[in-house]
Order: sequence, then C-alpha cells, then structure tokens
Amino acid sequence: MNPSSVKQPMTRRLPALSRWAFFASMWAGAALITATSLVYFDFDTLPPFVIEKLPVRFESLWLWSLRVHVASALLTFPLCLLLMTRVLQRRPLWHRWLGRLAGTAVLCALVPSGVVLAFDAKGGPWVTLGFLLSAALVAVAMSLGVVAARRRDLPLHARLMRHVVAQMSVAVTSRALIFALDTAGVNPDVSYVVALWGPVLVSAAVAELASRRLSWSFASPLYAVQRMYREFFSPPALVRARATTRPFTRSGR
Repeated sequence: MNPSSVKQPMTRRLPALSRWAFFASMWAGAALITATSLVYFDFDTLPPFVIEKLPVRFESLWLWSLRVHVASALLTFPLCLLLMTRVLQRRPLWHRWLGRLAGTAVLCALVPSGVVLAFDAKGGPWVTLGFLLSAALVAVAMSLGVVAARRRDLPLHARLMRHVVAQMSVAVTSRALIFALDTAGVNPDVSYVVALWGPVLVSAAVAELASRRLSWSFASPLYAVQRMYREFFSPPALVRARATTRPFTRSGR
C-alpha cells in the first residue's frame, strides 16, 4: 500500500476530527458551567464565590451584573455553538432569528455585565485587562458580524462569528487551565494571568487561522476592519454609478 495514499485521507480527516473535538469539549464545558452556576440564582443564599469576593465596590451593581452575566452566558454560548453547526446554517430563517437573539443578548447583556465584573476580577489589573480585551474582541466581532450579515457578506460574517465563539470558549479553556496549573502547584497570582491571557490570545489566533484555511486568501489580517471601513465610508452615489455603468459599457462593446 502506498503510504501517501494513507496519509492523504488522514490529513483530510484531521480538520473534521479537530472540529468535533472542539465542539464536544465546548458542550461538555458548557454543561459543567451550567451545573455549577445554578447556585447564583438562589436569591436566599450567597454562593461561596460571592462570599469570597465581598466586599466589593458598588455591591448591588456587582451582584446584579454577576447574575446577568451568568444568565446571558448560559444562553448565548450554547446558542452560538448551535449557530456554528451546518444544521442551522442550512436553515436561513432559523439561523437569522436565533442569530438576532444571540447578538442582542451578547451586546446588551453579556459584554456590559462582563465589563463591570472585570474590574473586581481575581489576579489584579492584568487579569482585568485580559477580560476587557476579550470583551472588546467579542463586541467588535459581533457588531461587525451583524452588519456583514445584513449586507449579505456571509464569508465575512462567518469569519467574525468564529472570533466570537473563540472568545466565548475562553470560559471553558481558562477554567481547565486554572485547574491544571493549581494541580501543578503554580502560584495562584501567576496562574490566573496565564490561564486568561493564554486562551484569549490563542483562541483569537486559532479563529483567524481557521478562517484563512477555509479558502480565505486575504493578504491582511485587518481585512474585516478594512472591508467595513469601505462599506461605511465609500460614497453611495459612486457605488451606484459604478453599478449602473457596467451594463452599459458591456452593451456598447
């Protein structure tokens, strides 16, 4: 048997296997986070995490933001995972309305509440900065992704949504990395910084590389921002003029 004939199918299966592994781990992580987060909605008792954090500045705002963040995360993370599947991508109507629900919840609940919680995060200012960076990546990618979907730029929309899901997956990978570093006896002050910044940066890089691999041959990683800049600031009259002059040019030949 020719070794190359065996190697080629394996290289073709590797992206599919890694995709399945990613979704399986994310669903398992989402289920575990859901099971451990239900205690936040028992308004008669305070969870151990809350007792450990108190006192904090603006206590009522912090508690409200914590419950909003947890509730929106439990909704949006599984919903975004579902929207990445081919089952929903082949059903435009379902995909459109569920996407609108996810986008609204992310931009109006998940990101704002996460920003509030970031300023009292464990690990000090570096962890706060990491959370703010992740929130900014989610907000920008989701906002540009919504505009791209409305303009029917589906490849750009898919690329930006991969960045949204990648940053949301940090909730799972960061917890797993914290557990591994604690087991190895790493200083907690160091482990919180590593366990946040590592997944945030690696997830952003993997999302971009995955988009480029899926037949995206753009020369600059800032393509999304450049594309949206052209769409927002290009003169509409010029665009319409170009669109109308092309047919006449062809007919005159």
